[in-house]
Amino acid sequence: MTDKTTSSPTRPHPHRPRSDDAAALWLRAPKPADAASIHRLVVECPPLDLNSLYAYLLLTEHFSQTCILAGRGDEVLGFVSGYRPPDRVDVLFVWQVAVHPAARGQGLARRLLGDLLARPALQDVRFIETTVSPDNLASRQVFTAVAETCGAPVTEHSLFPTQLFGGADHQDEPLLRIGPLSRQRAAA
Repeated sequence: MTDKTTSSPTRPHPHRPRSDDAAALWLRAPKPADAASIHRLVVECPPLDLNSLYAYLLLTEHFSQTCILAGRGDEVLGFVSGYRPPDRVDVLFVWQVAVHPAARGQGLARRLLGDLLARPALQDVRFIETTVSPDNLASRQVFTAVAETCGAPVTEHSLFPTQLFGGADHQDEPLLRIGPLSRQRAAA
């Protein structure tokens, strides 16, 4: 992607992001020092499932090359977590996409996914997979737009039906599979 800044704050944001902040948007791989800020961001992004702070520490330590963080100044505005399933190295599974309410409607989720896919470490990814509940129209629109930009089809399959969530009030989580991605894929 073009027009990205590489500044990298080291402390978590202590307050809500300001939409009038004139600082340049930065995108980078997350670090363990970012885990608390990521946890706070997800708290502010319902209906996303909130994972433990420890889970975000593990993501930033073990999967930083398949995750991406965005912000402005010291404020975290977006986060995408993902990983490559061990038995399917041509797949990027996107676990969560979180965009702070103050940064929504600006294409940040698509920009994060595009920047992530452009990383040299992910050049052999041919498929994006994710689970998105049927009611999460915003996420479905983001992934549909990414598929269109990449010139790839989207298929949907049952993966995690409601009953697997142990009685919790949780919707089905069907699998969305995008791909195969073109070798000359455009930035999302």
